[in-house]
Amino acid sequence: MTQALAPGAPIAGPTRPAPSLLARLRRGRPEDARWVRPALLGLLLVALLLNLWSLGDSGYANSFYSAAVQAGGESWKAFFFGSSDAGNSITVDKPPAALWPMALSVRLFGLGSWQILVPEALMGVGTIAVLYAAVRRRFSAPAGLVAAGVLALTPVAALMFRFNNPDALLALLMTVTVHCVLRALEGARTRWLVWAGVAMGFAFLTKTLQAFLILPPLALVYAVCAPTTVRRRFGQLTAAGLALVVSAGWWVAIVELWPAASRPYIGGSQTNSFLELTFGYNGLGRISGDEPGSVGGGGPRSGETGLGRMFGDSVGGQISWLLPAALFLLVVGLVLTRRARRTDLTRASFLVWGGALLMTTGVFSFMAGIFHEYYTVALAPYIAALAGMGVMLLWEERAKALASAALGVTVAGTAVWAFVLLGRTPDHLPWLRWAVLVGGVVAATALAVVGRIEREGRLPALAPRLAVGAVVLAVAASLAAPLAYTLSTVSTPHTGSIVTAGPAMARGGFGGGGGPGGGFPGGAPGDDGPRGQRPGAGQAPPQGGGAPRGGALPPALEAGGRGGDGGGGMAGLLDGRAVGSEVVAALRKDAGDYTWAAATVGSQNAATSQLAAEEPVMAIGGFNGSDPSPTLDQFKEYVADGEIHYFFGGGGPGGGDGGGPGGGDQDGTASSISSWVESTFKEVTVGETTLYDLTARA
Repeated sequence: MTQALAPGAPIAGPTRPAPSLLARLRRGRPEDARWVRPALLGLLLVALLLNLWSLGDSGYANSFYSAAVQAGGESWKAFFFGSSDAGNSITVDKPPAALWPMALSVRLFGLGSWQILVPEALMGVGTIAVLYAAVRRRFSAPAGLVAAGVLALTPVAALMFRFNNPDALLALLMTVTVHCVLRALEGARTRWLVWAGVAMGFAFLTKTLQAFLILPPLALVYAVCAPTTVRRRFGQLTAAGLALVVSAGWWVAIVELWPAASRPYIGGSQTNSFLELTFGYNGLGRISGDEPGSVGGGGPRSGETGLGRMFGDSVGGQISWLLPAALFLLVVGLVLTRRARRTDLTRASFLVWGGALLMTTGVFSFMAGIFHEYYTVALAPYIAALAGMGVMLLWEERAKALASAALGVTVAGTAVWAFVLLGRTPDHLPWLRWAVLVGGVVAATALAVVGRIEREGRLPALAPRLAVGAVVLAVAASLAAPLAYTLSTVSTPHTGSIVTAGPAMARGGFGGGGGPGGGFPGGAPGDDGPRGQRPGAGQAPPQGGGAPRGGALPPALEAGGRGGDGGGGMAGLLDGRAVGSEVVAALRKDAGDYTWAAATVGSQNAATSQLAAEEPVMAIGGFNGSDPSPTLDQFKEYVADGEIHYFFGGGGPGGGDGGGPGGGDQDGTASSISSWVESTFKEVTVGETTLYDLTARA
C-alpha cells in the first residue's frame, strides 16, 4: 500500500546527482558569483607563472641547502638527518623538513635547478590558496581574493617562493596552522585544533623556534573565544599541544637517542646536540645576540632594533608596503566588533591574524641577534589576511560616513607610504611613485564620494559604476608599487646566502647577513653584484648539475667568485669558491674509492665543490667553519683510513688563527686541521686552485 501525501506536500522529483570534483573545482561554492572561481584560478595561475618565471636563472640559489638536497637525493641517511654531504659528516644548521620535498624531487627527476626550486614555487601557490580559503570562509570571496592577491604581490614572498631557504615551507605551514585554528573556533572542533598542532610541529622541524612565535596569541584566542566550556577548551588545547609535541618530537627524539658516533654532527651546535642548536644558536641566541659559534661573536649587527626596523631602509621595501594599512585595519576590525559576543568569529579572525602579526613583528623588531630581510616573509600571510578582511568589512559598511572615511584613509595612507618607499630607489621607474600618490589620493576621494552618494540615495543608476571605478583605482594605487618590486624580483637571479627582493638600492648599516652565519653590510667583500642578485659564483646554470660526466664544465662554474681561488675569509662564508673544470675532473677521479672526494673549511665552499662534481665534500666546521667537527684526531683517522682524497687550500670562513674571522672556532679545529694538512701532505695546483693530496705525504 502506498502512503498518501499530506495536503500541499511537494511531490518528490528525481534526485540530482552530486556535482563531480571537477565541476566543484570549476564552479566553486554555489553561493559565489560565477566570476569568483575563474578569478581565483586565474590568480593562482598568475602566481605560479611569477614563481616559475626564469626560475632556472638562479642556478642552485643557496648552494648551502642545495648541497644538502643533493646529498639527500643520494643517501636516505643524509635525507633523514639533513646532512650537507652523502658521507654524512655534518648536517645543515636547521632541521631537515624543508629539505625533504626538494630531495624527493631530485630523487625522482635528477639534480638541477628546476628540480630543487619548483617545489618551493608550488609551496608558494599552496600558501596563497590556503590563505584564500581561510579568509573566504568567514568573510567573502572578494575578501579572500584581495588577501590572496596581496600575498602574491608581496616582494619578499615572491623572492622566497622562488628560493630554496626553509622560509617557503614555513610560511605555508604557519598559514595552515592559522586556518586550522579558525576552523576549530567555528564549533569548538577538537579535530581541527589537533591538525593545527600537527602543522606547527612540522613547522618546528622546518625552522625550530620561529614556528612557535604565533603559538601564544593562537592559544590565548582559542582559550577565550571558543564556543564551549572552559574545561573543554583547555582539554582541547592540551590535545593540540600533545599533537605538536609528537609531530615535532619524533625526529628530535631519534636524533638525540641515536649514537653520536654513527650519525652526522649537528651543524650549528658546539656540543653536537640538536637541543643546544634549538635553544642556543637558532633560538634564544637570536633574541639576545649571544649565539655560540656565530661569526662576529654575537650582538646586534642587523640594523637598529626597535619599532622602526620593519619600515627601515633595509627591510621596508621587502614587506612593509601594506603593513601600516594592516595595522590600521586590525584596529578598525576590533572597533567594529567591540560589542560582539565572546564567540564571534569575525572578531576572533582579527585577533588570530592580528595576534600572529604583532607577535612576529615584535620579535623581529627587537631581536638583537642574526636577522635577515627575507625572514619577513613570515609576516606576509598575516598582512594579506588583515588587508582582505578589513577592506571588505569597511566596504560592506561604506554607507556609514566613518567606514567610508576609514576606507579612504587606508588607501591614501598606503599610497603615501608607497611614495616614500619608492623614493628609496629613485632610479627604478621614477614616474611610478607620483602615479601611485596621485592615484591613491583620487581613489580615496572617490571612495568617500561614492559612500556619500549611496548614503543619500542619489544617482542610483550611476552609483554602482562609480563604485566599481573607485575600487579598481584603489586596488591599482595600493598594489602597483609592490607589483613593480615583485616583477623586478622575479626577473633577477638570486644566489648565495644574502638575498633581498626588489631593485638594488644602497643599504645602510648592517642590513642583512651572510646566511646563517652573520651580517656584512652590502654583501661580501669583493661582491660584484648588489644584494645577492647575480648569477652566483660556483653555481650551476639553470639546467645544471655540474659538468656532464666526460663533458665540458658549464660556463657558470668557470666564472670567478667571491671567494676566488681559496673561497676563503668572509667571502667563502657567503657564496663559496668558484670551481673550475680541472678541479671537477680531479674530484671525480677515483671518487668511488673514497667516502669524501675532498674536504674544505666551511659549508659554502664545500657546497659549490660538491654540486659541481656531484661527489661528497666534507664541510669542516659547518657553515661558519666554527663548529668543532671533525676534531683533528677524527680528521687524521679519516685520512689514515683513506676516506678523504683532497683538501682545499687557501683557508675558509673558519680558517686562520683563532678559527675564523669572529673567533667562533673556539677549539681552533679548522685552523689546526688546515695547519696539519699543509705541513704534512703534497700541494697540488689544479687549474688556479690549490689542493692537497691526502694520499701523498710531502
